[in-house]
Amino acid sequence: MIKVEDPEGGDYARLYPPLMPDGNSALFHALNRGKLSVQLDLKAPADFARFLSLVSSADVLVESFRPGVLAKLGASPEQLLARFPSLVVCSISGYGQSGPDALRAGHDVNYLAKAGALGMMQRPELLPVQVADIAGGSYPAAVQILAALRQKEKTGKGALIDVSMSDNVYALLAMPLARHAASGEPFSRGQDWLTGGTPCYGVYATRDEGSFLSVGALEPKFWSRFCKAIQRTDLIPLQFPQAAEEVLRVKEQVARVLQAKTAREWEGIFRDKDCCVEVVEHPEGLAARSAHLSARGVTLDVEVHGDGEGEKQKIALVRTPLRMTGLEDNTKPAPRLGQHNETLLRAKL
Repeated sequence: MIKVEDPEGGDYARLYPPLMPDGNSALFHALNRGKLSVQLDLKAPADFARFLSLVSSADVLVESFRPGVLAKLGASPEQLLARFPSLVVCSISGYGQSGPDALRAGHDVNYLAKAGALGMMQRPELLPVQVADIAGGSYPAAVQILAALRQKEKTGKGALIDVSMSDNVYALLAMPLARHAASGEPFSRGQDWLTGGTPCYGVYATRDEGSFLSVGALEPKFWSRFCKAIQRTDLIPLQFPQAAEEVLRVKEQVARVLQAKTAREWEGIFRDKDCCVEVVEHPEGLAARSAHLSARGVTLDVEVHGDGEGEKQKIALVRTPLRMTGLEDNTKPAPRLGQHNETLLRAKL
């Protein structure tokens, strides 16, 4: 994978602290290990020609400019496909390549807001993971790229892919939107099954301050086992109360029971009950503390070298979440800015 970067500093993610011995951010290494980097000023005719030469031998081009930027450079997705008919061009943007919001700037929280996802929460809050960027951007892009490559195998023709992170977040709301469309009932903040509208799905505090349990007992069999484990079998018929007042009453009763013991005490009680209850863990050191994550090998060590002798640092990074036979782990660090200009562009200089 070749990463084309602006000569003026390259990817901004290189600069975010903490920095590794090579001067690049640990965050940059987490997302770019094993890639190749070339510096090209696409506004300069000579560099633009080199860019087109790289594209001529590529299977896929992924770009995340605002819509219209490549067109100004003389290489819109349509122009690229016309010039290279077997090329797959994937454009990832906040709001897609068309529509009145196409040119708006944004980040993850904005796309979640515009698509209505944050509006389903009782009190919209920042999320600890990038839902729009990853579930709305990276993964839909990967799926469509693979589908386009499969189509290319059959037809020899490439494709244009338009990934809108906002559109794809809206698509994640398929189930609640279907319930609303069928029932005609208005949406109420925090009243959907997954946003606090039922006592069987939520997060509850325990006796030890700052510790919580996640309860996901959506299926009746899991809720029944949960109620038996907390010795409140009277709550079994009240899994899905209809009135908001009744939901609140049952949730308060569950909360009082769970606050009577520590998170680890409940962990022992629920361990073999198979009712979808887990302690809310803190991520620091979790890959080593969790027997399951440790057994799954969710991290790998990457060694980053600086310019001086002995300047090196080993860092544990999250393994790419792909589990497939024949797929080897890539433990190479991320590239320095323009590290591969000479090898990749030698014949094109």
